[in-house]
Amino acid sequence: MVFECQQCGECCHHMGQVHTIWETRSDVEFLVNNEYTGEKTLVIVEQDKWDIFFDKSIFLDEPDACPFLRNNKGDNKAYCTVHKTRPEICRDYGCWRLLILNSQGIRAGRIMYKRAFFSDDIILTQLWNECMDPLEEPDDELWDEKITNLLINAGYTVRK
Repeated sequence: MVFECQQCGECCHHMGQVHTIWETRSDVEFLVNNEYTGEKTLVIVEQDKWDIFFDKSIFLDEPDACPFLRNNKGDNKAYCTVHKTRPEICRDYGCWRLLILNSQGIRAGRIMYKRAFFSDDIILTQLWNECMDPLEEPDDELWDEKITNLLINAGYTVRK
C-alpha cells in the first residue's frame, strides 16, 4: 500500500513538542532532539525552501508546529523544509491507510493504523457504523478491498 502525502501539514502541527532544536550549526543546519527518545538528527534546510523557511509566520497560528514546517501561501501547501534529512520518525509516518474523498475530491475521512476510522462527514460515518465497522474479514488486504468497494459504490473515491 503506497502512501501519498497530500501536503496538508496536519501531521506536523504538534511535532514541535517532539522535535526541538538542540543545536544551531548555521542558519540552515540544525541538530534536532527527539524529546521522547533523546535521538539526535542533523537536519539541513533544503536550498529551494530557504525563502519559506525564514518566514516564521506559521508559529503565530501553530505555535506547536515542527520547527521545520512551513506553509507556502502560493500553492496553499505545507512543506517540510528538511525533508531529505528529516528524522527517522518522520520517514516512517503515513497519516492514512485509506484516504476517502467525497464527490468534490475533498477529504471526507481516513482509515488509519490497523482499522481506525476518522471522519466529520455524517453520511460517511453512518456508512462506517452500519456497513464497514461490522465487516468481519481477518485478512487486511481483503478487508481493504471490500471497504474500498463499499465506498466506491457509495460515491466516494479511495486512495491507498
